[in-house]
Amino acid sequence: MSKRDYYEVLEVASSATEAEIKKAFRRLAMKYHPDRNPDDSESESRFKEAKEAFEVLSNANKRAAYDQFGHAGVEQSSGGFGGGGFGDAFSDIFGDIFGGGGRSRARKGADLQYNLELSLEDAVNGTTVKIRVPTLKHCTTCSGSGAKPGSSPETCRTCGGHGQVRMQQGFFSVQQTCPNCRGKGTTISDPCTTCHGNGRVKEEKSLSVEVPGGVDNGDRIRLSGEGEAGDAGTPAGDLFVQIHVKPHPIFERDNADLYCEVPISIVLAALGGEIQVPSLGGRLNLKIPAGTQTHKLFRMRGKGVKPVRGGPIGDLICRIVVETPVKLNAEQKELLEKLGASMGKAANKHSPNEKSWIDNVKQFFEDMKS
Repeated sequence: MSKRDYYEVLEVASSATEAEIKKAFRRLAMKYHPDRNPDDSESESRFKEAKEAFEVLSNANKRAAYDQFGHAGVEQSSGGFGGGGFGDAFSDIFGDIFGGGGRSRARKGADLQYNLELSLEDAVNGTTVKIRVPTLKHCTTCSGSGAKPGSSPETCRTCGGHGQVRMQQGFFSVQQTCPNCRGKGTTISDPCTTCHGNGRVKEEKSLSVEVPGGVDNGDRIRLSGEGEAGDAGTPAGDLFVQIHVKPHPIFERDNADLYCEVPISIVLAALGGEIQVPSLGGRLNLKIPAGTQTHKLFRMRGKGVKPVRGGPIGDLICRIVVETPVKLNAEQKELLEKLGASMGKAANKHSPNEKSWIDNVKQFFEDMKS
């Protein structure tokens, strides 16, 4: 059976560039790879065909021979994975699945998290806090190399410095992290006595954290480069300061609004008047109209929180709680009894919520009878 034209197999023009050929092969390899098409002999055949075409067209010498003599010019070429460009392309396409590319990658330092507790006042107004964070830093004795001063890390003999080793499995190869150097590409025969070859040492450092006004529970402040030190020559990770706002004895926060429960006497609720209420900015005057009931809300515009991400300042919302007087003396009890008697049968007029509740109860029991 005659072979198809390699350019036709890869679906590219004979004038295609190396990049276009590689891109075309990637697309076909991902489409027809046996792992994506198990027990599909046609896909396996198409994959092998695309692999063979790419192996020839990605090699300048083989491509020139093919362009001049056709298949006869490259028939002596091997179809295995040892070919010039194919191994690299295979690693690019399937490296993430089978353990990464063929070269070691120095690792950036790990990110750290610090849980910072703040008072509501500090969270709303902003503050500067000093914290101490345990972390790993580059060893100053060996400058982070892990090798004893006067010596240096050696290229790993197992992987040749790539950090990966290739294993042949069936008709494709699999790359795995080198078991000898654990992906670093180097080994240390004479380790530093300070860090024992790790290149990093533990320390506790002091940092000053600028907390912007308006932060809330769950917000994070990122301090770039203040995390753990990375491998030699790589940047450190970041430190994330997680905000936790402690409960406040007076205020509750809901996004940009503050809530405050305000207890008032029965006399003030009935007759009305003016009281002072707290805010994070100081004392405020609040007018209480006559006949104010429990759970009445009074909104004080712009006395809440300015959000850290911008937007209008929230409000302070005062929730009224009318208190029943306790520990009355004889005279006070007598006065209340006279008040109740003076209301007489008109009590419903003075207690509209009670009348509405009683009417609803009556209707409830009537509905049960029917």
